[in-house]
Amino acid sequence: MINTQPVDEFYRLNHRLMPSGTPFEFTQGSVIVPEESNELRTYVFLEGAISLERQTNRLLLGVVASPAIFGLAIGVMPTQEQYHLNVETSCRGYYLPACTTLQLLDKHQLWREAFYWMTWQNRMLEARDQQLIGTSSYAQIRATLLSMAKWDDTLRARIGVMNYIQRRTLISRSVIAEVLAALRQGNYIRMEKGKLVCINRLPLDY
Repeated sequence: MINTQPVDEFYRLNHRLMPSGTPFEFTQGSVIVPEESNELRTYVFLEGAISLERQTNRLLLGVVASPAIFGLAIGVMPTQEQYHLNVETSCRGYYLPACTTLQLLDKHQLWREAFYWMTWQNRMLEARDQQLIGTSSYAQIRATLLSMAKWDDTLRARIGVMNYIQRRTLISRSVIAEVLAALRQGNYIRMEKGKLVCINRLPLDY
C-alpha cells in the first residue's frame, strides 16, 4: 500500500539503536526541544503520539503515532530550522547521540532501512504540501479533517479540532469556526466537546 509506514524497517533499526539509547518517558502536553541539548540527538518513540512544530511560526507539520524516529540523519546534515516535538499522548522511548546513530547504521549496514524510513517521512511531508499549499482555506480545512478521521479514537479524543486545524494551517480561528459550524449543521461531521467523532462525508466545495 502506498505510503504505508515501514514498520519492519523501523523494528530492525530499533533493534540496533536501542542498546545505545537513554530511555525517556513524557506525559501529555510535554514539549521536547532538541536544540536545548548540547548534542544532536536521534529520538525514537515506542509508544504515544507526537507532533512536529516549526519554532519560527508555530506551524504544525503533523502528528505521528508511534513507532517513530526523529533525527535519523541529523548527524549527516543538521537542519537549519528549529523544531519542537509536542507530546500529544503520553509516550516513551529513548534518544541517542546522532553521531552514534550514524556509527550504528554503518556498523550494522542499516542504510537500506534508514532510506525506507526517511523516504516515508518525505512522502508524508509531500502529501501535506499537496493538501495545504496553493489551496483554498476550505480545501485545507477539509484535508485536515480527513487526516484526523484516520487517527485512532484515543488520539481524536485528546486533540481539539479547532486548535489542531489552526496550528496546522494558520487559518484564522474565525474562518475555521464558521466552516466547522456549517459542516456540523449540514450533518457532514459530528463533534463532541470540540473533538472530532466522525465524518459522514465532506463536500468538495464550500
